[in-house]
Formats: sequence, C-alpha cells, structure tokens
Amino acid sequence: MKAVAIPIKRLAHGADLPLPAAATPLSAGFDLCAAVASPLVLEPMERALVPTGCSIALPAGYEAQLRPRSGLALHHGITVLNAPGTIDADYRGEIGVVLVNLGRDPFTIERGQRVAQLVVAPFVTALWDECAELPEDRGRGSGGFGSTG
Repeated sequence: MKAVAIPIKRLAHGADLPLPAAATPLSAGFDLCAAVASPLVLEPMERALVPTGCSIALPAGYEAQLRPRSGLALHHGITVLNAPGTIDADYRGEIGVVLVNLGRDPFTIERGQRVAQLVVAPFVTALWDECAELPEDRGRGSGGFGSTG
C-alpha cells in the first residue's frame, strides 16, 4: 500500500471530534464524523449538508471521494446523494457530506456519528484528441444501457 501525507485542519466546531480514521488496517475509506451542533433529523426523502469539522489539502494528482457507509445504507436508507462526491486538490473549504434519507423512517444524525467514508485516490488528466472518426470498434459498438444483458 502507498501512503501519502495530507495536511488536515480541525475547524473550531470540530475540535473535539476524531480525525477521519480507517476502521481496520486494510480499509480503503476513512470514516468522517458529523460536526453538527445539535441532533439533525432527516425525514424520509429529505437531504442535508452535514459538516465534518475539518478541511484538507490534497496534493496535486489526487482527489478524495465521499462515499456512503454501508451500514447506514442497509439499515436506514441513508446514503451520500452525489456519491461519490469529489473533493478536488485545489479545494480548501470544510468537507461537507450531502446525505439523503431514502428510508421509510426519520433518521437522527448525532454529533460525532460516522456518516460517510473518504477515499483518497490518484487520478489522470485527459488530453482530448478530437478526430473525425474513432478507432475501430472492439465489439461493443454504440450499445450501452443494458445492451450486454
């Protein structure tokens, strides 16, 4: 596994919360905690921007992805609305998680509750090469949206 140093800043309203942490030594994601001042109730089909109380400075060539926590999704229908949410290397603001309640019951988000995962990954930049014709088809052609079964 490769490790990369990432500067992280605890914001005043998140000073008492843990930094993002992996649940196990081989976890790809780091759990993010809710830095809400008071319990936040998400009604069914309601969404909210949940603060995390921290900001990061990713190195060039990296992004961070916000992903749902599987237990919240399975047991309560709580997910990250724009999953995966992307944090770019030039963003320095607070990490916020857009959560939505797709469940049938109201769900209460408590201060310090683990609400999402943060996965850091390298990325490549595309250099568009406009052409009149694309290279030869490799068997799929323009079929998509369920065309392979």
